[in-house]
Amino acid sequence: MKAARLTSAFLALAALLVPAATLSAQQSQASSDSLNQPAHQNRDWWKNAVIYEIYPRSFQDSNGDGIGDLNGITSRLDYLQKLGIDAIWLTPIYPSPQVDFGYDISDYDAIDPQYGTLADFDHLVEEAHKRHIGIIMDLVLNHTSDQHPWFKESESSRDNSKADWYMWHDPKMVDGQREPPNNWESVFGGSAWQWDPARQQYYYHRFYIQQPDLNWNNPAVRKAMYDVERFWIQHGVAGFRLDAITSLFEDPQDRDEDYVLGPDGKPLINAYGDKVVKTNLTDNLPEVNDVLRELRQVANQTEGRKVILIGETYLRSVDDLRKMYGTNNDELDLPMDMEVGFPPNGVDVLNVDRFRQRINEAETEIDGNMPLFVFDNHDNKRWDRWVTNDHKEDVGRVLATILFASRDTAMMYYGDEIGMVTTPPRRKQDVKDPIGIRGWPKEKGRDGERTPMQWDAGVDAGFSAAAKTWLPIPPSYKTVNVAAEESEQRSMLDWYEKMIALKKADPALHDGDEIMLNPTDQHVLSWLRKSRDGEAVIVACNFTAEPQTVSFNLTAQGVSTFHVKTLLKTPGAPDPLSIDMIQLGPYGVYIGKVE
Repeated sequence: MKAARLTSAFLALAALLVPAATLSAQQSQASSDSLNQPAHQNRDWWKNAVIYEIYPRSFQDSNGDGIGDLNGITSRLDYLQKLGIDAIWLTPIYPSPQVDFGYDISDYDAIDPQYGTLADFDHLVEEAHKRHIGIIMDLVLNHTSDQHPWFKESESSRDNSKADWYMWHDPKMVDGQREPPNNWESVFGGSAWQWDPARQQYYYHRFYIQQPDLNWNNPAVRKAMYDVERFWIQHGVAGFRLDAITSLFEDPQDRDEDYVLGPDGKPLINAYGDKVVKTNLTDNLPEVNDVLRELRQVANQTEGRKVILIGETYLRSVDDLRKMYGTNNDELDLPMDMEVGFPPNGVDVLNVDRFRQRINEAETEIDGNMPLFVFDNHDNKRWDRWVTNDHKEDVGRVLATILFASRDTAMMYYGDEIGMVTTPPRRKQDVKDPIGIRGWPKEKGRDGERTPMQWDAGVDAGFSAAAKTWLPIPPSYKTVNVAAEESEQRSMLDWYEKMIALKKADPALHDGDEIMLNPTDQHVLSWLRKSRDGEAVIVACNFTAEPQTVSFNLTAQGVSTFHVKTLLKTPGAPDPLSIDMIQLGPYGVYIGKVE
């Protein structure tokens, strides 16, 4: 029988939210005063902001061991400030056996030595704040490492103080043979249940075997995690990205999931050889929203600054996305809107209708909340997965324009700004990511989107002085690097810098309303940004390899003028005189102020 789940957790909310250490001005003296200064004076700094994801292993190595580190990130802050970044999201830097490269955490209140020390982290926060850049920590709440002291104690017996901190279950006996309790599957292949000889029970792991799931029905688990949240707030973080946040709860009856069926009526088979199951019983259960409200209450105890909550939210609909903000904005500030940047079924095609529909949903169907758009990250192939022809950089500019010229908070991935592309390993023996080792060749893993940052054309692309870096430097580094593109006016880096500057400086592009235009156009995605004082900007993106001409009538949008002044455009077409005729080259972009 499964260890009892403490459903009284919901009745213990008040006790859970009592701070382990109140974040008052007096008690914050434990950290340096500078760490407790706000990264941004405006409490709404995160709205329409630009957030830059860094995979620390791959950004900058400061000590020559071939692995990026915190001091390396600190050394590149001036570059990020020039780019226009408002906040940096760091993937996990906690002590870890590194089975999942940091997402298997063995200590939540420290820094893994390969990345530096807690003092190095504090220095990074302090230097970032000087440049008005916030640091966002990755908070992994769903699971720990199996090397965490919590799990070691939990598996030692069925009656110790942490016996119910994880999801334990007795086996199902079939014809005298031991079997897992049900058909739930790990995201990384195989059963989600692992037999533990020490306890003579199975434990649940949604991800790797070495990542046992915590029991969030247990009030003690909640309190421990909220204390972790407080710890990093005291060290000056600007917010948290909540990893796998929709996975915290599972069906209390432990029922089998239904299988995903193919056209022939038989279950689909994944890259690992498993029958694919649905996740209706193990993902985005209503109890998740209770935890989000509690996390929000802890964050709101911070004095003098805004601590934001970002959710890793792969959801089924815009209705689910809307719920993640809470009924009174009391849950997530920024749930990731994966509907725009990550099409269903993994089919990444530049389809005008789909983009128009998804962006319009984000602008009109989430109660006016700020959407968070994202097109790639450390778990997914980079932006070049959208490219099916020779217009690679042109497509990259289209995607960047959607990201930065929309009414959204924009989340980008390191290297996007110079056009770094996915570079997967060519041989199984070169794979570092365990899912690539297990799923090869259908699943090559995530190494391809995690390669080192390309700073220059020198040794190790300026990333490291090591004889060998933890992942190889892509061959593209000779021409695709920061140093080469800083002096090139038509480079991808130049486009990113100009787009981000427009997002910050132009009133309409910064926080104006967004209205989709020409809704029947199958070739060009166009929209209007209109500020409160009536300033209007037109954005048009050609989704085809053929030149296109578009015209606009903005009377219905309350804009009676028709002259247009170019703010930014890709080469290949003349400056238009009016909104009656705007010419776009292949995958061309035009942004203009209507005057």
